[in-house]
Amino acid sequence: MYRSWAKLLPENVQVIPVELPGRGSRLKESPFVSLPDLVVALTDAICPILDGPYAFFGHSMGAMIAFELARSVCRHLDSQPEVLFVSGRRAPQIPDTAQPSYSLPDEEFLSELKRIDGTPREVLEHSELMGLMMPLLRADFQVVQTYEYRPGVSLGCPISAFAGTADAEETRDLVSAWGEQTRSRFISHMIEGDHFFIRSSEGQLLQAIVGDLQDALERRARR
Repeated sequence: MYRSWAKLLPENVQVIPVELPGRGSRLKESPFVSLPDLVVALTDAICPILDGPYAFFGHSMGAMIAFELARSVCRHLDSQPEVLFVSGRRAPQIPDTAQPSYSLPDEEFLSELKRIDGTPREVLEHSELMGLMMPLLRADFQVVQTYEYRPGVSLGCPISAFAGTADAEETRDLVSAWGEQTRSRFISHMIEGDHFFIRSSEGQLLQAIVGDLQDALERRARR
């Protein structure tokens, strides 16, 4: 997903993607099924490299991870990102009232994957590949659908939130509620596309990210 970002972002921005268990080179590792457990492991891994200005970006489930990671790093290091970028996900204090789907029988779960249209059709129709992917997809759904938001001190960093113009589920109003999670600036962006605008409108998204990063760093320099 983020392979192209290193070439498309300015040279002074280093892109460090997170590869969670169950993916890529970690395919044989068991995926996380709990967001708190995932954040504990990620905090341990990422804190040692936070020795300069940094920002977090997360899309969909990744937005939840980035938010809870920012909270965790603040507790452990008394440090916060220059900007927290959250994309394609409602604010954490707004509950998702949809029925959990991660434990549905295979056929029903497959129908749900087709409905949200986030898995390539060629993958969905490849039975052997889906046999490998199904546990990971169920685990991701479980992470999202069992998440329980706990109120806390609002973040001191700016939050920049992105919503897709044609995203029927994570709408502008739901995404804009992220503003309640910061005592600093809140920036809201509408990006052309559905829930997966991160792929279809990558250029528009990255342009907005660069602008918000530059603004945050300029404000930091003036303090």
